[in-house]
Amino acid sequence: MARRIVPSTGKAKSFTRRALFGVAIGVGLFAAGHGMLARAAEAAVTISPPALDPKPAAEGPQTIVLAGGCFWGVQGVFEHTKGVTQAVSGYSGGSKDTAHYEMVGTERTGHAESVQVTYDPKQISYGKILQIYFSVAHNPTELNYQGPDSGPSYRSAIFYANGEQKRVAEAYIAQLDQAHVFPAAIVTKLEPFKGFYPAEDYHQDFLVLHPTYPYIVFNDLPKVDNLKRLFPDYYRETPVTVLASSKPTQ
Repeated sequence: MARRIVPSTGKAKSFTRRALFGVAIGVGLFAAGHGMLARAAEAAVTISPPALDPKPAAEGPQTIVLAGGCFWGVQGVFEHTKGVTQAVSGYSGGSKDTAHYEMVGTERTGHAESVQVTYDPKQISYGKILQIYFSVAHNPTELNYQGPDSGPSYRSAIFYANGEQKRVAEAYIAQLDQAHVFPAAIVTKLEPFKGFYPAEDYHQDFLVLHPTYPYIVFNDLPKVDNLKRLFPDYYRETPVTVLASSKPTQ
């Protein structure tokens, strides 16, 4: 199990060698500047869009829950994605009673750190969301770990809400595996959606609020850079944040 140290929360976090490695590398290279860190992080993979990407049967906003390692980076990517109206960090795969950061870190709850992505299908499709997820947001070939974080709570998973979401995801995974765009087979699990529980407030908008935190600089800002580079038509400079969306309208 690896957990991250969260700054300025007053909460002590445990961490293992993998987490320590990520923090140490970030601190050691921070003075060299963001550019060096971006080059050191894992590169995104250019992939084709899904061949199967039907329009949703229902009108209005659509939602999908995605897991791919630390939710800070996945949330940050989708907060910068055009067409996404909200991206919330949280937990999925377990019960409400165990949806707490420290409990999830025991790796006995069944939860994965996840992001609930709400999007406007008139601006971006479910298939495009998946393309960004597989290409930029995480590495789908890593089983139960991403970067410095390890354990089932960091697994790659799609929590599908209906049969159509499952069908499109299954077809896309088969398409990508057949094309051999990754050096290994995709290990992303398709799990039926049972519930999503927002993470603690200090986890929300973490990339936006802590852009100079070494873990973010080393592991997550390169993902946003890759979104801008590989998907320029879907990148937005000003992110949509949980904090902004929770403010009452004037």
